[in-house]
Amino acid sequence: MKNRITEILGTQYPLILGPMRLITLGEMAASVSNSGGFGQIGASGASAEMLRDEIEKAQKMTDKPFGLNMPIYRPNAFEALEIAIEMGIKTVTTSAGNPAKIIGRIKEAGLKVLHKVSTVKMALKAQEAGVDGVIATGFEAGGHVGRENITTLCLIPQLVDILDIPVVAAGGIGDGRGLIAAFALGAQGVELGTRFVCTRECASPDWYKEAIIRATDSSTLVLGKEAMPIRVLKNKKALEVADPEKAREDERIKSGGDDAYVDGDAEQAIMPAGQVASVIKQIKGIAEVFPDMVKEAKTISSELNRFFKEDD
Repeated sequence: MKNRITEILGTQYPLILGPMRLITLGEMAASVSNSGGFGQIGASGASAEMLRDEIEKAQKMTDKPFGLNMPIYRPNAFEALEIAIEMGIKTVTTSAGNPAKIIGRIKEAGLKVLHKVSTVKMALKAQEAGVDGVIATGFEAGGHVGRENITTLCLIPQLVDILDIPVVAAGGIGDGRGLIAAFALGAQGVELGTRFVCTRECASPDWYKEAIIRATDSSTLVLGKEAMPIRVLKNKKALEVADPEKAREDERIKSGGDDAYVDGDAEQAIMPAGQVASVIKQIKGIAEVFPDMVKEAKTISSELNRFFKEDD
């Protein structure tokens, strides 16, 4: 599988591990890269010492490319970039901010960069700034989402039609069906987050993984609409945070703590997850996720090809 995204990433598959705060660290990133995809370490919430340790851990576990995600609005974004440069990372992803603020240093160091967007306007701005590609995140995604409620199905083709740089699809993708759909829309890669929470190697608590396995089509909601919207699994805490009769949403989210999904419990933790949680029904090994997706997508592609050939 070779295209513009695999050229940027240097990987076998144009498939990316979605960065998750204090979840996608060195071991997960290395395992994904060893499976043919592009692993990522999330810089958000990590100290400089922790970030160096996690990058070093990944480098000991794989000789394949992996990257670093930096939310631009975070105070450690520029420090994280310097660490990435220092430790030999070749491709980074940026999010939550204007890439023009950081693109100069990225290009000066010879790195490639993909920037996360949720609207056409954001994508055009990123292209103008000089990014190598965009990761288009639909509203159904887990974690932080756009305020405009644009779904992956509608966002991807618009971006493909208007941009000169390649597009990676994110949000609502968890298996081969999602992969083939994203490519049919014109994407040249996909990014998955929620699917990787439900892997054996993920350090998230078992009750977090089990909550995803039990999820139905209505098991998520979006919090923090007045601040930075974030899609999470419904539980006692999330419903309390969403209650309009109580304190402001952004303050209530802070009260849960940035690490609530690590240190809480099944009812009090804030657990980021996308709507695709309802499709995920088993815990897999990281090494299985992308190869299984590609195998399923190839089967679907063959079936569709036979279907459309019937009228020839």
